[in-house]
Amino acid sequence: MEVLKKIWSYLTFQKSEGEGSFIKSMHIMNKISIVLFIIGLIYIVYKFSK
Repeated sequence: MEVLKKIWSYLTFQKSEGEGSFIKSMHIMNKISIVLFIIGLIYIVYKFSK
């Protein structure tokens, strides 16, 4: 559960305004990849549970 708490805190953490646009876009891409990974894991668990 600790990993899920860390992921959730990362996804909901508001970044400071002083960051450059490259860093902001990198954080957005990281968040998208984490969400897609979690969706993929849920799909795999659903597929194997049938």
